[in-house]
Amino acid sequence: MDRIEWRILSILQSAGQTSMARLSEQVGLSLSACHRRVRNLEAAGVISHYAARLNRRKIGLGLQVFIEVKLLSQRKEDITAFEHAIERLPDVLECHLISGDFDYLIRVAARDTEDFEDIYRNRLSQIPSVQQMKSLMSLSTVKEFRGYNLEGLLR
Repeated sequence: MDRIEWRILSILQSAGQTSMARLSEQVGLSLSACHRRVRNLEAAGVISHYAARLNRRKIGLGLQVFIEVKLLSQRKEDITAFEHAIERLPDVLECHLISGDFDYLIRVAARDTEDFEDIYRNRLSQIPSVQQMKSLMSLSTVKEFRGYNLEGLLR
């Protein structure tokens, strides 16, 4: 990718609703050339999808919790069972395989503590391969993900 494509990505990840005409102006390309580059980035999987970023508090999800999960074992069957179960839980926003004392880190958003308790007791703790969970309640968000530092990749 060249600098123009990096600039296109930078603009789109911060303002996904930017029109193709405005985008082409910002990167200094003709409309057709800019459109072609965006389509190529989509076809290559560099742009995986477009979505609106919602304010979780404004939609009633006032609580954000990170949960460390330890599995019963590292057997392939337990790992696969856990990952399949997590994939089916819409309350789980993210799940990462991690190093350290725990095996996975999960992020969940809930309406309140009662809602989180329901998610914890009736969904997460019911996954058979889970041995231990540790909840870390977010008190406030200092910085949310707003996109990757693409400028840092050009250094």
